[in-house]
Amino acid sequence: MSTPLTPREIVSELDKYIIGQQEAKNMVAIALRNRWRRQQLDPELREEIAPKNIIMIGPTGVGKTEVARRLARLAGSPFFKVEASKFTEVGYVGRDVESMIRDLMEIGVNMVREEEKKKVQAKAESNAEERLLDLLLPPQKTPSGQQLRTAAQSPAQPSSQYAADFEQSDSREQTQADEQRTREKLRKLWRDGRLDERTVEVEVQAGSNIEIMAMPGMEDMEMQFRDMFSRVFPKRKKTKKVKVKNAYEILVQEETERLVDMDKVAEIAKEKVEQSGIIFIDEIDKVCTSDKSAKADVSREGVQRDLLPVVEGCVVNTKHGMVRSDHILFIAAGAFHYAKPSDMVPELQGRFPLRVELSALSGEDFYRILTEPQNALTKQYKALLATEGISLEFDNQALQEISSFAQKVNDETENIGARRLYTIMEKLLQDLSFKAPEMGGQKVTVDREYVLEQLKDVQEDRDLTRYIL
Repeated sequence: MSTPLTPREIVSELDKYIIGQQEAKNMVAIALRNRWRRQQLDPELREEIAPKNIIMIGPTGVGKTEVARRLARLAGSPFFKVEASKFTEVGYVGRDVESMIRDLMEIGVNMVREEEKKKVQAKAESNAEERLLDLLLPPQKTPSGQQLRTAAQSPAQPSSQYAADFEQSDSREQTQADEQRTREKLRKLWRDGRLDERTVEVEVQAGSNIEIMAMPGMEDMEMQFRDMFSRVFPKRKKTKKVKVKNAYEILVQEETERLVDMDKVAEIAKEKVEQSGIIFIDEIDKVCTSDKSAKADVSREGVQRDLLPVVEGCVVNTKHGMVRSDHILFIAAGAFHYAKPSDMVPELQGRFPLRVELSALSGEDFYRILTEPQNALTKQYKALLATEGISLEFDNQALQEISSFAQKVNDETENIGARRLYTIMEKLLQDLSFKAPEMGGQKVTVDREYVLEQLKDVQEDRDLTRYIL
């Protein structure tokens, strides 16, 4: 990782999208900075320093996943989120824990491929333009067997033959010059957009006829078989008539794929995944059991023991080669309502030395969530309704009413954190969103009275709240 952000700068960037949870932000900022510090060390010592994995403890909707996702985006690291409850112990039908390393490797390959595509984009566009002009004006082929002969090649030929050859050469050069002028005229017309609606024929890859039926839990094997068959059987092509604009896009894509070196992509991606990859394991508490005497279903403790070698560091076989998980950062999260971190098997507890508790959100936090982040819900709805020509504004008292209502509903029903704001805002603006196409050009201000009116039915019927919000 080459981003030399200080922990304070990292927290400042996270503050733009996530409200509160300073302790969690500080912990992940230190973890990210330690990665940069590790890269500055001698290779021998660098190999010995393992990442300090983190467990986030807190109710749903308080920002656990968002902290990890924003951190990965900030660092430009491959990031993969998976639920621990999807895994099963080896021997049962279901996903094995090593599949998350394979998925992370695929994400890394896709990231690097996109980066490499941007580097060759200009060259690909230039090549695609030349191929498009070839489709619009196919080059004329010279008659077979006709070659320009010189005195050095055929000294015994009569002078009349030389004259014929030079006349033929002049004619050919004149034809090539005419073709070049026509080609440049077509180039100008294409760049001016005057050929976009013309139709041309291009060769595109035909879809595969091979269908593979996979058993539940064997999706990884299905993907491997598909990849294997795609390499063994030649790719079929078919001719397709498309408009010039679409043909150009197809040709750019083909040229980009041709210019990108996939061996180099896989090599860079492997380094990126091994040195800066982040895996977020959600619902880790679902594979814990607080009742030691009860028999756990498909075996929770077995899943934990399967997680051990991957989190500690092992080598996983992927279709892009062997990938080591020694220096991948694992961030686990869970609500831990019915279990606690100490209910995990001791070996797995040792793999997550850092623990941080995220606090439940208050009414003040909800107000800040609606007003401060760059992707605040209020800003999203303003932008969405602006596409219909509606100018939407939120009164300060209205936002305070929404915040207090969200806290009240969370207290009286299930506490789903900030996700409660999604349901309240959608309920609040449902009528406006429906009528928006007929209200173009109007200005709408959401005040406290509007909020009370729209949420009146929900406030009156507490039982209904359980189903609506």
